[in-house]
Amino acid sequence: MSTTYTTGPDAAGQRAVRTAREAVADRLLRAATRSGAQLVSEAAVLVQGSAVLADPIAGAVCSTPAGAAADGVQAAAHPQDHPHHVQRPAAGAVLVLRPAPTVHAEHVGLVATTTAALLEVRGQRAAELRAEQMRLHATLLRLLLAGHTTSVTNTVGAGGLTHVTLYRLIGPDVPTAHQVLWRAARPSLAGHGGSCALIGEVDGELLVAELHPGSDDGRILRLVSRVSERHGLLAGLAGPLPLAEMPTAHADAGSARHSATPAHRIVPADAVGTPQLARLLPPGPYTAWARSVLGPLTPEHRHLLLVRLRTGSAPRAAAALGLSPGTVRTRLRGLAVLLGADLDDITVQAHLLLALRAPTRGDDQEDGDRRAECDDQEDGGEDAYRGGEEGLQKAGEEDGRARLETLPAGILDTGAARTWAVGLVGGLEPHLRIALACWLRHHARTAPAATELHVHRTTLTIWLTRCAERLGQNLTDATVRAELHLALEATATDGDDPRALPRRGGRTYRRL
Repeated sequence: MSTTYTTGPDAAGQRAVRTAREAVADRLLRAATRSGAQLVSEAAVLVQGSAVLADPIAGAVCSTPAGAAADGVQAAAHPQDHPHHVQRPAAGAVLVLRPAPTVHAEHVGLVATTTAALLEVRGQRAAELRAEQMRLHATLLRLLLAGHTTSVTNTVGAGGLTHVTLYRLIGPDVPTAHQVLWRAARPSLAGHGGSCALIGEVDGELLVAELHPGSDDGRILRLVSRVSERHGLLAGLAGPLPLAEMPTAHADAGSARHSATPAHRIVPADAVGTPQLARLLPPGPYTAWARSVLGPLTPEHRHLLLVRLRTGSAPRAAAALGLSPGTVRTRLRGLAVLLGADLDDITVQAHLLLALRAPTRGDDQEDGDRRAECDDQEDGGEDAYRGGEEGLQKAGEEDGRARLETLPAGILDTGAARTWAVGLVGGLEPHLRIALACWLRHHARTAPAATELHVHRTTLTIWLTRCAERLGQNLTDATVRAELHLALEATATDGDDPRALPRRGGRTYRRL
């Protein structure tokens, strides 16, 4: 049997096409061995146009030329509006090619398909290494929380990292969000633009620590914001703080997260509390009063109280601080004796939050002397947490010290404070104002407040929902409740008594 080989023009053309296809594949394969960015750049050269690898969270991962990034991201988001672009899914992202009009469509398709396949291979290889990298990041985060900053900075390749910005995220599917954020951020221990991002799951929540020289460029914030919105996460943000204060940043971010809502998914720690009102108060009497009531407290005491006030309960404060609920309750009982006040009372909580916001730390030598005297009474500091002992009782009953239950005359009586209060609660109808004030006095418990108001619990719940809508506030946030209580106190009238609630027959409420 003999075999006849075709040597005509058609065979020569097929060999030329096959050779051209092999040359394209060879060029792309050699580029893929160097980097993903080089692969995308080579694809742009082959189509004589632009090539963009667009991530739905990170935006343009790499682009050639750089000016085509925005157009590529827009084309990936709205492909129907860009019919002249060629798109292929690739490793969780989208490869977008915009070829020159003179390039044959078959050639563009070959470049797009081959490039996407090589990006997938690179992505699979990265996924094989990702588990080890994620475990390393989680270990480095735990070392930072334990205070081993030198070990972490020695491990991280980028130099000059002195500060940290920390995010604590929770949600229905943290592992998936972790994978998405990892692909979008592409964290590397070698740093990115003078900063380094550590991303890991610690104790069931997603931690993102951006290490930087003192200020970040907002890249991680943008990514965290997009991932939070897409995957329904709630986040607290703390920093920038020195690396040595990583435990403080962790606690602050945890307490701030309790103020997050679907409308405001990322809450910075400095947005929690009463900073606006604190700036409006007369500095002289306000600072003197705050210094007096907080005199027996050390910085550690103040931080514990602030976290407790932000989170709203001892178990949540314990979770934010990394302590057991029993330990937190014991320390809070000791602080209650030390301050001579009921820390569950809404008035005490509001005044204490206001005092903690005052600029009292390190004001003068008098503050240092008082703290030193308190340290002597506390016998080393730990007894202040386990209180009931004579030293705590003596400190709590110190003569001449201001009390948390009452504010000095003139602090909330100023025009600026009243304007703030009216702006916060002035729009409430009388029955909503009465109901809200009563509910706050009963520690945000509906049943006893409804009993005092002589209305059904469902009725009170409806009124509270209306209050939240009218005020635009999250009533589940303990610091918001403290602010509202201060505003209601500052604008109180004789008609705010629950007995003044107008009625008509039984428990039926009559609108004014």
